[in-house]
Amino acid sequence: MNNHKRRQLALFADKKEAKEIEDTRKRFNPEQYRLIDAHVTLCREDEIEDIAIVQDNLEKLDSPKIRIQFGQATKFDNGLGVLLPALGDNEQFHQLRLKVLNGLGTTVHRHQPHITLMHPRNSTCTDEIFRTIRDADFPKVMIFEKISLIEQVNGGKWQTLKTYTLKYV
Repeated sequence: MNNHKRRQLALFADKKEAKEIEDTRKRFNPEQYRLIDAHVTLCREDEIEDIAIVQDNLEKLDSPKIRIQFGQATKFDNGLGVLLPALGDNEQFHQLRLKVLNGLGTTVHRHQPHITLMHPRNSTCTDEIFRTIRDADFPKVMIFEKISLIEQVNGGKWQTLKTYTLKYV
């Protein structure tokens, strides 16, 4: 059997802070809820292919916790998916990405941090569902204290391989 593996770096939401987010994901996107907890993707698999350099950067990392402010739920992918977009310049997030991806010899692009509530791969947002999600009381600000190296094998549940703690500042 072919073992297709995907690795990413994720900032997992605190379980208590993310209760409303997780309840929404469980209700409207149970498959994605089963596969992975609510998170902000820090780096995608194509960015961390040279995992040895990335892990060395993570081991030496001296960065503060990340504070992200979130806006209203927004549809994406032709209205099939729903996400909570980050507001503001997210400079802490971008600086963290630069440190983690340092030395790879590639351009580090600025990504818009977000939390996916409904993934279009395995759910479909209707107008009625979107009204319910839009009216939910999601956290406006979240603090992320750890970076998790995660892996998915053959489309299964994502597993945490290693966790790196961000410093108090």
